[in-house]
Amino acid sequence: MNPATAFGTVLADELVRCGLREAVLAPGSRSAPIALALHGRAEGGDLRLHVRIDERSAAFLALGLAKASRRPVVIACTSGTATAHLHAAVIEADEAGLPLIVLTADRPPELRGTGANQTIDQLKLYGGAVRWFCEAGLPEARAGMAAYWRSLACRAWAVASGEAGGFAGPVHVNVPLREPLVPGPDDPGGWPEPLDGRPGGAPWTTFGGPPSAQHARPAATAGLEISWAERGVVVCGDGDADPAPLLQLAEQAGWPVLAEPSSSARRGPNALSAYPYLLAMPAFVAGHRPDVIISAGRPSLSRGQLAFLKGAPGGRPARHIVLAQGPGRWADPARSATEVAGAIRLRPPDRGAIRPGGPAWLESWRRADAAARRAVDAVLDETGPLDETGPLTGAGQLTGPRLARDLAATLPDGALLWAASSLPVRDLDQQLAPRPGLRILASRGASGIDGLVSAAIGAALAHQAAGGGAACALLGDLAFLHDAPGLLLGPDEPRPDLCVVVVNNDGGGIFSTLEQAAIRGSFERLFGTPHGAGLGQLAAAAGLPHAVLARPADLPGQLAGSGLRIVEVRTDREAEAALRARLHEQAAAAVRAVLAGQPAQGRPANG
Repeated sequence: MNPATAFGTVLADELVRCGLREAVLAPGSRSAPIALALHGRAEGGDLRLHVRIDERSAAFLALGLAKASRRPVVIACTSGTATAHLHAAVIEADEAGLPLIVLTADRPPELRGTGANQTIDQLKLYGGAVRWFCEAGLPEARAGMAAYWRSLACRAWAVASGEAGGFAGPVHVNVPLREPLVPGPDDPGGWPEPLDGRPGGAPWTTFGGPPSAQHARPAATAGLEISWAERGVVVCGDGDADPAPLLQLAEQAGWPVLAEPSSSARRGPNALSAYPYLLAMPAFVAGHRPDVIISAGRPSLSRGQLAFLKGAPGGRPARHIVLAQGPGRWADPARSATEVAGAIRLRPPDRGAIRPGGPAWLESWRRADAAARRAVDAVLDETGPLDETGPLTGAGQLTGPRLARDLAATLPDGALLWAASSLPVRDLDQQLAPRPGLRILASRGASGIDGLVSAAIGAALAHQAAGGGAACALLGDLAFLHDAPGLLLGPDEPRPDLCVVVVNNDGGGIFSTLEQAAIRGSFERLFGTPHGAGLGQLAAAAGLPHAVLARPADLPGQLAGSGLRIVEVRTDREAEAALRARLHEQAAAAVRAVLAGQPAQGRPANG
């Protein structure tokens, strides 16, 4: 066995012993020993192997698999610029705390700096975005190699998963390999030492827990016990931690829960549906300043939310307790945190004291939320006449905001919804009714447009491998086009049951809601960026079914399909910008009526 083959065989075996169940590969020559070893383990049923022709798509597929499964996933590629295409996914994994094991094949030291083909400087390529970097060293046929390789694999797994005591995230192992890269007739017949691992399939090194356990996030600090206050608020941003303790605390204290869609916390009696509209109203915020804010995850979806966390300029700041994501990691984008804690407990009130959370505080939030929800739903449900070109021109058409509301309501319990980082997740934030049973994920670590098709496919594959149900992705057209290679799955690749719903407004719709929209002369070219692409033709090129959805009543039928498929919803950017402005106006008017003690107008809220 040649040294490169021995290394690949031992590394793959040890990672499987640690608990590896998913691996992603982008093809190349220098990474052949790793590819062949992973393929062999996949053929033996030890793991599932995914191959993608584009490294960026491969990396985001691995990221989606890791996010949904909550356990380390290997992404492997060849040397040279292939390694650079993984960088965006590594950054997202770093920010979101997702366990990736990045294996980059490399040329041996004697070829570096010589102008040799496909040779770049790969040492510490991803900088501070990885939890740990290791230059593995050239495999050599000498005693001691097997223990080193197995120990290295275990450390990579433990650091990525958080089992070593840190915050889960990506690790980078750079692997220089000399030829021969594949087994051949001239290979030496033996090896200086046994290559076997520990007896019974155990990993070489353990870190205080079962090797197959999903990654956990240790508390950053000891738990904090707080006294209840009448005016408290819980804010939940993006994250995959169990929200149940925080939701229970909110119920005990009588505090509203302002939860982003991908926080897993928009459920229960205290979660609000239309809170983004409330936080966009200065008059409401001024009358509802809390004494205590508890925030968890990564809150960052709206300016109103960040302003609420920051508090009024010159005003008395609220006590702001941030729940840590892990050791040394917490999110405080408003720089308003007064304390950071690993857990929070509510101190029981003294005997005879008023019960936590005066009902007027929570009820005031609920009344305003219900009024805003009724007003917004009334606008979204209006019917409009058919335009000569086909789609409905009134707000009754399947617009982005209505699609987000109806999609989240229509998906069955046990379903997964992957949301793009721009308008789709914000539309969900504004329209999603509290409900259990729906898992919403998004790439909100760095909130990039990168790799969202591949990440959604990876998440759906992991979700369904674990026994989960239907899966859907809600993407904009630019995000969809940005990762078009992610649609190109080979005939032997695992395929998810995933409906990719694409809101096609022929450009960057979010910019039409921002200040740039006022720059009329250059807006379309610099920000609107119309592309005129035929999404149906792109789907056909990938061999995938495609349908255009124009009416809300047809949505359940499209979601009921099977396999990987594309559903397109065509909208108009300017019309939708006007619609979103109107939604804010109607919500504000309804809330003002409530604040003035007048009955809000509109039909009862859904669900």
